[in-house]
Amino acid sequence: MFRTALVAAILLISLPLTGAERLKVSVTSTLDGTSQPCYVILPTRYLRRPQPLPLLVSLHSWSAGLEQRNKPLEAEAERLGWIYLFPHFRGPNQHPDACGSLKAQQDILDALDWACKKYQVEMQRIYLAGVSGGGHMTMLMAGRHPQRWTAASAWVGISDLAAWHNKHSGDRYGAMMRASCGGAPGSSQKVDAEYRARSPLTWLDRSLPVPLDIAAGVHDGHSGSVPVAHSLRAFNMIARAAGSQQITAGEMDQIGRENGRLEQPTKDDRIKDASFGRKIYLRRHAGRSRVTIFEGGHEGNARATTAWLEQFHKAPASQPSPKQ
Repeated sequence: MFRTALVAAILLISLPLTGAERLKVSVTSTLDGTSQPCYVILPTRYLRRPQPLPLLVSLHSWSAGLEQRNKPLEAEAERLGWIYLFPHFRGPNQHPDACGSLKAQQDILDALDWACKKYQVEMQRIYLAGVSGGGHMTMLMAGRHPQRWTAASAWVGISDLAAWHNKHSGDRYGAMMRASCGGAPGSSQKVDAEYRARSPLTWLDRSLPVPLDIAAGVHDGHSGSVPVAHSLRAFNMIARAAGSQQITAGEMDQIGRENGRLEQPTKDDRIKDASFGRKIYLRRHAGRSRVTIFEGGHEGNARATTAWLEQFHKAPASQPSPKQ
């Protein structure tokens, strides 16, 4: 019996740890004292030997909440040995406390602070990423709280809520925005102020310390819900603040058409990027940030996300810079 138990113990020790188990926790909001749920996944590397590791904050999409999964991104975090944090930040964007509110923003920061106290986090490598509504919130957090992030990656995100409402005023997305912001754009100064405060375009000129990757599929807005203009306008706000060349109105019109293509693409626009695994139609850089329009629709790309993020390591008392 002892011999059998010993063999079983040896086999158990030799089995690889998956690092895939999600731990559901509650984090107290420092704004309203409510208990907010959050998931954390520790990579195998940490389970075997606790050590300072990078942390990735992953944000759910527009109509989702805590139970949404981004398994490709979770797998990337495990592959790279990153702690994975998935906050609820008040759930689907259909009430005033969600949709980029101050409470939703603070929930993300509170979850981050909790994880940094609970686990050994490499504080110079704290990353942020999201798709669609998560892309909206990623850009918003990069503009509102740039000091907290080493780098960020926003996919097919909404940058201007009022403009997005104009496209979706008659469908459920429009109804969700009205429920979040108190009405339709133009109905009152108070409502318009809510749309502005919750829109990344209002804040992205403050995001320059954050290397922000903005990406969208060229077919989004035609076969998907968020036109590529949201990504292009977000980039132009950063470019304007950085004193870099902006994407012209003509280029935005060309790439924003159905099956859009640039009439005179630059060398960067024709670049091949193995992490994307797709044809690229537009790529521009401004400051530490970039925008990419690729062959695809309303989607994210986990490998391209981490390929961008892992370049950056924030040196003590300095801005993030690519690793050499």
